[in-house]
Amino acid sequence: MSGMLAVPVNDADHAKGSAGAPVTLVEYGDYQCPYCAMAYPVVQEILERNGDRLRFVFRNFPLSQAHPYASMAAQVAEGAATLGRFWPMHDWLYQHQDAWTQRGAEGIADGVQAIGLDPTQLEQALEDPHVAERVRHDFMGGVRSGVNGTPGFYLNGQLYAGGFDTLGQAVAKLVAQAS
Repeated sequence: MSGMLAVPVNDADHAKGSAGAPVTLVEYGDYQCPYCAMAYPVVQEILERNGDRLRFVFRNFPLSQAHPYASMAAQVAEGAATLGRFWPMHDWLYQHQDAWTQRGAEGIADGVQAIGLDPTQLEQALEDPHVAERVRHDFMGGVRSGVNGTPGFYLNGQLYAGGFDTLGQAVAKLVAQAS
């Protein structure tokens, strides 16, 4: 494990913030992982605090052995992305994780409805093999980068080995160094 991001951030990534931001935070996440759900509001706060000085990228890393609905949730988020609704689906999955994980596919369907997606359009999007391939691509990029659990964070291409409770401090330090 090198501690370096093996797949550079690119235009195909789901990103918030300016591509020219001095700091890029990449998260490899699993929508069913309770630690990812705990990190979600921390990441949102970091994004709000740093504005255009931070770019955030999310990549799928479903740990299907431990989380039976993680891959389904990732594919639904990617299907939503083809309909221009990745971030609303991403946010809903983390914000309502306790509820949907108890109901599996039915719970995820609640999210599809809640963010206003047409279920028929989403079903059609999910039939596209590129959706599942996108999840596999993210996952394998994470494996090559040394991710072995979630959430896995990289700051400016370097593995962040601290806890998500100190992530904001690490981002602030990099932002200050770039100023």
